[in-house]
Amino acid sequence: MFTPGAFLPVLVIFICVLVFRSFFFHPFNIPSGSMKNTLMVGDYLFVSKYSYGYSRYSGLLPSFSGRIFGREPSRGDVVVFRLPKEESTDYIKRVVGLPGDRIQVKQGLLYINEVAVKREQLSDFIGEDPCGSDVIARVKRWKETLPNGVSHETLDCVDNGFYDNTSVYAVPPGHYFMMGDNRDNSTDSRVMSAVGYVPFDNIIGRAQMIFFSISEGEHAWMFWRWSFAVRWNRLFHLVR
Repeated sequence: MFTPGAFLPVLVIFICVLVFRSFFFHPFNIPSGSMKNTLMVGDYLFVSKYSYGYSRYSGLLPSFSGRIFGREPSRGDVVVFRLPKEESTDYIKRVVGLPGDRIQVKQGLLYINEVAVKREQLSDFIGEDPCGSDVIARVKRWKETLPNGVSHETLDCVDNGFYDNTSVYAVPPGHYFMMGDNRDNSTDSRVMSAVGYVPFDNIIGRAQMIFFSISEGEHAWMFWRWSFAVRWNRLFHLVR
C-alpha cells in the first residue's frame, strides 16, 4: 500500500545531499597532469565552497553579480575556478599572485615583487611522465616556499621551457595569478590568451581533500578493478 511517508527518508537524503553539494563541498576530478605531483590524473577531490564565500559560479546564485560571505584566497591555496576566457570550463591551479603583485618567471625561477621565491632541489620525481608521454620518466623536483611560508613541490620537465622566461605580470585589483605545480606542462595565468588573471568572482572554492584516486587510464565505475587500480595511499589526503 502506498503511503507518502514511505518516500520521506529518500526525500531527506536527497535534501541533505543537495544542501551538502550546494553550500559546502563541490566534487571535482583531476583531468590533466598540470598539478603533478600535488594532484594526479584520476584524483577525486572535495572542494570547499564556503572557504571564499559564494558567487554566481558557486551554483547558488546564477544571476548574482559579486560575492557574499567571502574571504580572499591566500597565497599558496589550491583553488578551482571558472575559466575567464571560457565560462563553461573549470580549472584547478595554485594561487601564487595576489592583487597588486608583480609576477615574473626567469630561468624557471618564480619572482614575486622582484624577489626570487626560495626553492631547494629534491630527489627527482620518477613515474608517469608529467611532460605528456606514457612512459616512466625522471624529472627534476623542487620544494618551493612562497613569501607567506607555504611550501609545495613543483616539477620541472625541461630547462628553459616555453614559459620559463616571461615578462612581468602586474596583477590587477580583484584578480589572482594562478600557476600549475607541473610548471612546464600547465596552461595557467602565464598564458594570457587562454587563462590570464582570474577574477575573485570566478573562484569556486578551495581544494581540501582527496576522497578517491584511481590510476590514470582506469575508470572509477569499474569497481571490480579497484583492488589494483585504486591508489589507496592517496585516499583522504589533505591538499596542500
